[in-house]
Amino acid sequence: MNTGSDRETNESAAGDSGKGAEEEALHVSKAPAFIKARRSLHLSWQVGVFVVGLAVIGAGVAMLVLPGPGWVAIFAGLAIWATEFAWAHLVLRWTKRKVTEAAQKALDPKVRRRNIILTSVGLAVAGALIGFYLWKYGLVLPWDIKDQ
Repeated sequence: MNTGSDRETNESAAGDSGKGAEEEALHVSKAPAFIKARRSLHLSWQVGVFVVGLAVIGAGVAMLVLPGPGWVAIFAGLAIWATEFAWAHLVLRWTKRKVTEAAQKALDPKVRRRNIILTSVGLAVAGALIGFYLWKYGLVLPWDIKDQ
C-alpha cells in the first residue's frame, strides 16, 4: 500500500496542475534516513506511527465523555499521523484552516455581541427557573428527605 509519504519533495503530483501558486511540496516521511533506506523497516515504522496515533486518538475519543482534553488528544494523534501519512497531513491542514476561520468569525464584533446577548438571556432564564423552583419547593437536601 502506497501512503505517499515516501515520495521526494521535487516530484510533482499527477492531477494537481490546477493548484497554481498555492501548490505545496508533497508530504515527505519524517522517518530517519536509515529507516527510509530499507522498505521493510520503513513499513514497520509507518505501522508503529499508525498504532501510536490510533492509540492517542482513541484516548482522545474516550476523553470526550470522560474528564480530560479530548479534542486536544485527537488533534495530537492526527499530528502524529501527519508526520508519516500524506492524507493525514492534508486533513490536519484542512482542520487548522477551519479552526482559524472559526476563531476569526468568533472575534467578529457582531458575532461576539450576539453570543453575549444569547448567553445573558440563557442565564437569566435559567436563574428565573431555578428561583421559581426554590420558591415553590424550597431547598431540600438529599440527606434531609424524610421517608414518605
